[in-house]
Amino acid sequence: MGNNFHGSDLERIEREYGIRKEEIVRFGANVNPLGLSEKFKTALAEKLDVITSYPDREYNRLREVIAAYCGTGKEYVLVGNGSTDLLSLITRHCRPGKVLVLGPAYSEYEREIRLAGKDCVCFLTREEEDFTVDENRLINMLNTEISLLILCNPNNPTAFAIGRKQMRRILDACQAQEILVMVDETYVEFAPEYEQTTSVPLTDLYDQLVIIRGVSKFFAAPGLRLGYAVTQNRELIRMVSEKQNPWTVSSLADIAGQFLFSDNDHIQKTRELIGRERTRIWQALHEIEGIKAYPPMANFVLVRILKDDRTASGLFEMAIRRGLMIRDCSSFFAPEQTYFRFCFMLPQDNDRLLACIREFME
Repeated sequence: MGNNFHGSDLERIEREYGIRKEEIVRFGANVNPLGLSEKFKTALAEKLDVITSYPDREYNRLREVIAAYCGTGKEYVLVGNGSTDLLSLITRHCRPGKVLVLGPAYSEYEREIRLAGKDCVCFLTREEEDFTVDENRLINMLNTEISLLILCNPNNPTAFAIGRKQMRRILDACQAQEILVMVDETYVEFAPEYEQTTSVPLTDLYDQLVIIRGVSKFFAAPGLRLGYAVTQNRELIRMVSEKQNPWTVSSLADIAGQFLFSDNDHIQKTRELIGRERTRIWQALHEIEGIKAYPPMANFVLVRILKDDRTASGLFEMAIRRGLMIRDCSSFFAPEQTYFRFCFMLPQDNDRLLACIREFME
């Protein structure tokens, strides 16, 4: 039953297991465990009157703040109603052709590709290579029929990250064939080597590159529905701007975003917490017999169960009855039933989950 649940399905969990959703520790949602800062809550409460007015149609101040946060120019920033809004617009309006997706991957990519009337082709990373990207094999799949390549970096669910040098090889090959490259950086702010993982600086060199991000995971604000894209492709910016509905980002999301991206104390606290817990949990997992953990370059880790009489759904069942909701990754690796994923939460919650995994494997 575990593989039927997404990290946001708290109401379903509440109904089926009789557990109050407020008591569930959401290890499957990949959201910053620190939540919103008190400083942010106070600042936003003082600005609630903004909902009585329309936002700036051009979102000038918001785009300035995002540009400063990313280290780029305001003119290269687009905002949308969540990163999925921008994913949809870009996918539907890039040139005709097939879309190549690095997998295993977030299911929303394929859904948007199908809605755009395009064919989806998948490049699957391999377990025997720890789900790292063999760029030579990937480059060999590129051809004139491919119009768009979608990469999630760091990848969900494998937590592997493509480094700057490897990314440039891929971008060079795509640029030569006029293939647009969309890099989903939803988890990049959690990466241990952020500066060497983000592709935003590469937008200065490649006009066929577009980066999409949001505030759902790192800033713990999925309900805000605020996403943004960074690209120097002026034609793409013009096209998306023309197709986008006016005021697609609410007044509240506009003002909230202006504060989130400049809340430096909270940003630093988040990176420090995730860094410590990632190292500690990585070491702890290696001490549990019968599992294999893959190197995590985000705020979550992918784990495989190696014992024949254990399954990911079985672990899900044990964990959820203790109020711990992991992600059974069977939907990513079907028909394989032994992969699960969990994000790094507060230390005391992480200890509870590690104890549960140990007990399950024994």
